[in-house]
Amino acid sequence: MGYDDVLPHLGSFGPYQRRIFFLVCLPAISCAFHKLAGVFLLAKPDHRCLMPFEADNATFLTDTDFPMNMSYPWDALNNKWSTCERLNTNFTQQYFDSGRPANASVACEHWLYDDRKYVDSTVTEWDMVCTKSWLTATSDSLFMVGVLLGSIIFGHMSDVWGRKPIFFASLVIQVVFGVLAGIAPEYVTYTISRIVVGATTSGVFLVAYVLAMEMVGPSWRLFAGTIMMMFFSLGYMLTAAFAYLFPGWRALQIALTLPGILFLCYWWFIPESARWLLSKRRKSEAIGVIQKAAAVNKITVPNEVLDNLIEPEKKEDMDKPTPSVLDLFRYPNLRKKSLLIFFDWFVNSGTYYGLSWNTNNLGGNDLLNFVISGAVEIPAYCFLLLTLNRWGRKSILCGCMLMAGTMLLLTIAVPDSHGWLIVVLAMLGKLAITASYGTIYIFSAEQFPTVIRNVGLGAASMVARVGGILAPYVNLLGDTWKPFPLIIFGAMAFAGGLLSLFLPETLNRTLPDTIADGERFGKEKETDNLGNSEEMVELKHGTNGDVKTSEEA
Repeated sequence: MGYDDVLPHLGSFGPYQRRIFFLVCLPAISCAFHKLAGVFLLAKPDHRCLMPFEADNATFLTDTDFPMNMSYPWDALNNKWSTCERLNTNFTQQYFDSGRPANASVACEHWLYDDRKYVDSTVTEWDMVCTKSWLTATSDSLFMVGVLLGSIIFGHMSDVWGRKPIFFASLVIQVVFGVLAGIAPEYVTYTISRIVVGATTSGVFLVAYVLAMEMVGPSWRLFAGTIMMMFFSLGYMLTAAFAYLFPGWRALQIALTLPGILFLCYWWFIPESARWLLSKRRKSEAIGVIQKAAAVNKITVPNEVLDNLIEPEKKEDMDKPTPSVLDLFRYPNLRKKSLLIFFDWFVNSGTYYGLSWNTNNLGGNDLLNFVISGAVEIPAYCFLLLTLNRWGRKSILCGCMLMAGTMLLLTIAVPDSHGWLIVVLAMLGKLAITASYGTIYIFSAEQFPTVIRNVGLGAASMVARVGGILAPYVNLLGDTWKPFPLIIFGAMAFAGGLLSLFLPETLNRTLPDTIADGERFGKEKETDNLGNSEEMVELKHGTNGDVKTSEEA
């Protein structure tokens, strides 16, 4: 008798589970702080070259009596005076009086920054503009590398040593390196610190997510998972409030980090996962957690249930090979579905983070754009709660990706004078991609056969991180041509929506268990002789282990 057998007696989502669930949702807010902080930490304000004849204490808004056309070359692609070059001349009074601009230009050596939006940022402190603008994209990209590494390292550690100790270890590391990033004297220290913080967001958020999923009943997992993502969206929006209150990047980084200290008091309130304790044969501790929950829920769990409580051991058949990601590519139908799913994960992750980090390049009020970008996620998640089990996964995934692609591609037709319309289209695209990103989690788990589900989802998650790692470099293309990032994200999302039409619907269908089931699942014609072929005999007997689903991992 396992933990799932206790839930009918304990309650799938009773007062105790709701209390603990609320507590583990709050750290999602601080994880959002760190994941989205780069928008303000790496903010690039308007800037121009410091001219040779200007004083060292000149400011961006210093009144100048020199004509711009005699000082800067014209940037035709972005329709403005160049911010990276100045004309190459001696700038004498005779030169200005001539009215003939120099034909040659030279790269700027120093810059003046507009401090009306941002008092300072890492960009202004370390001059990460023009030929060094790639450093900002690299910083965000390496942060996502940290997220990827953290999901692997902390995920494994939580399986070995428990959810609770790894959750708190991640919190401590996050606070230490978050503060270190705020006092970093130069770019390398700052970036390394942010990589570690990125890794800990996986340790904090994913472990908290697993804790929540492991203590509620199966019928409540969709609801609980969606609500937890809404807390992430709340943290998304609150990041803008911190940026408003702390306009300096160092103060902002430290202010976003310190709330993590409050969660350390959870040690006395958050229990270890009873499901994990049972899996480690620690029955007495698991019973203690269950009895405490039962007391709060005002329910008595029968003694015979507790006496027989034990997580069944997994029996490994040494004659059967361990499932690997290669099994997804050995057979044509599984290969097709796997490639489509991986592409969808890549596109959804890249577009989601790309749009989230690009709000200060849309024009208008940066803080307002950022808040709206976070706010549109709430209706997206509500939409999923209402429709995912009614309309089907495939129709929602395809429809939302096509909508996101359409909205983003339409921005190319909007004139610069209608900047508000670009913001509206980008936010509609963000809403749609948030909904599709939420759908792909469930849809993917139902596409992969049970015996290889964890392997498939792990591979898909890694592909998704690659999308997030590349997204900052796509946004960097906006320095060359402002609409570029939205067009690229839009084209990818639209292509993903069309390609997803080739995936089978999974709602209300028996899900595949074996590799053979997975190969047959979704084929237009499932002929009898297919099951008798030599290939299918190999499939039936080649990989049939017992692998936990993603919700149990």
